[in-house]
Amino acid sequence: MKRLVLAAAAAALLASPAAAALKPGAKAPVFTAPGFLAGDPVTLSLAEALKKGPVVLYFFPAAHTSGCNLEAHLFSEAIDQFKAQNATVIGITAGNVKELAAFSKETEHCGGKFAVAADVGAKIARQYDSVMIVKPDWSDRTSYVIAPNGVILHAYSKLDPSDHVAQTLGAVKAYNTKK
Repeated sequence: MKRLVLAAAAAALLASPAAAALKPGAKAPVFTAPGFLAGDPVTLSLAEALKKGPVVLYFFPAAHTSGCNLEAHLFSEAIDQFKAQNATVIGITAGNVKELAAFSKETEHCGGKFAVAADVGAKIARQYDSVMIVKPDWSDRTSYVIAPNGVILHAYSKLDPSDHVAQTLGAVKAYNTKK
């Protein structure tokens, strides 16, 4: 009985949405990180990406895990919609970073359509308060939309990957409508 209660408590913890600490209006921490685009190594700079327009920065727990596979695929399917809004999508993870090159090019994941960054030791995730409670060396699933001036426009944290694209695309469209 005790195991059942502990298992239920653990499942509830994993299923509950995290609360992103960085709220709209906060300044996004600037970072530079190694990453991959279509399997090729790149250096990702938030400052450089913001020069082009809004940035969708989405943290995901680990490459080649079921939820992260789905989320990356959903972002890759919607990438043309983000580009039409002059938005750059950057995925970032602290988990399974050695698998990011393959993850970035595989059709069933990123498909080479956007870059993913390696956050070794979850240093960037900590700045964005996006670390998993149960695995503090892994990123949590949190998506941010950041305006070109570096201000966070939208933050969405939920372990279920299915609504992150709709949330961020909606925020980018709202931003572009207001400017």
